[in-house]
Amino acid sequence: MSIETASPKENEVAFKWFNNYSGVTLKTPSKTLVVDPVDVSPKCFAKIDAILITHEHYDHLDGLLVKNLYERTGCRIIADPTSTKKLRNSIAAEDLQEMKAGSETTIEGVTVQAAACNHSPANSPVTYLVTSEEGVKIFHTADSMPFPEMLEIGKKHKPDVAFCTVAIAPGTSPKTGAEIVKLVKPKVAVPYHTASKSDLNSFCEMLSKEAPKVKCQIAEKDKVYIVGKQRKK
Repeated sequence: MSIETASPKENEVAFKWFNNYSGVTLKTPSKTLVVDPVDVSPKCFAKIDAILITHEHYDHLDGLLVKNLYERTGCRIIADPTSTKKLRNSIAAEDLQEMKAGSETTIEGVTVQAAACNHSPANSPVTYLVTSEEGVKIFHTADSMPFPEMLEIGKKHKPDVAFCTVAIAPGTSPKTGAEIVKLVKPKVAVPYHTASKSDLNSFCEMLSKEAPKVKCQIAEKDKVYIVGKQRKK
């Protein structure tokens, strides 16, 4: 099943991890969002409503690819301040939205909120909390290390899914990814930003001991997964 043919129902979101970094496609019942598209063919995306960029590093922002996808699909571009500046000459002003931590925008029923990001090598990184039409919440943490305010994000928003960096980005590891999970307490935790199965497995092993109530989902690249809304407690 491709992400294009996936049909998430109410209270569901489909996702696909498509590279070794933080590239994720999210599909709600009515919208398709792509986060940090790099190292992927533009032909992989038939329909996009919005592209979300977390920061300007090469493994998160490919300006030529974003321009290509924008011209082919007419999607909105939502980006951190530094990436926004880099894209201003290739994306129409009315379709390019700068997002700082605390900013919020909507895409016809789907809400995108930018939050802080603990990734000091980047100039103005953000994480994103995406909320579907029916309230399914996806926390995309970019390259972030854990930081205390994640505890409040978890308490306030109760994410159904959190994507956690476990390698490659400076300072990150399966351990720092597990620390994010313990702060945010999502229903499902997905390790990413690595090409190593060992990193992915180590993350899940830590969760089984330190956060056993959280489901660890190791995502195979280019495979589609369906997640549902977390029950209220």
